[in-house]
Amino acid sequence: MPDTKPDFDIRAFRNALVEWFRREGKDYPWRRTTDPWHILVSELMLQQTTIPTVLGRYERWMRQFPTPGHLASVDEQTALRSWEGLGYYSRVANMQKAAQIVCRQYGGQLPADYAALRALPGIGDYTAGAIASIAFGIPAPAVDGNVLRV
Repeated sequence: MPDTKPDFDIRAFRNALVEWFRREGKDYPWRRTTDPWHILVSELMLQQTTIPTVLGRYERWMRQFPTPGHLASVDEQTALRSWEGLGYYSRVANMQKAAQIVCRQYGGQLPADYAALRALPGIGDYTAGAIASIAFGIPAPAVDGNVLRV
């Protein structure tokens, strides 16, 4: 059998996907920012938590902890209490450790580097890719279970 590539037009696919999102995509507060800290918070909140639950918490959290420095400076119990209702409390513990590292090593700004993001506590391949691509325009994959299924 001859080795042939399937006929696939990547531009047409990309355009169709963008058009679909324009029609069907929802407007969420975390989609209105390119701030890397806000993206990190939303990505961690959305792990194993429904969008309606996160919608009720995200903006309140961002008012309380608008920068890594704000989260890094509070005690662990304050951070945990602020996370109540979102579950999987290791996410906030790791985020606080990451915020402390970001303040100590990067002057309070998340690094614009995939490997450096990936090295922070609680940040895996998907989250590092999301932050790198959305916040910094770095061509990094953000592949989750839904993308794998497609």
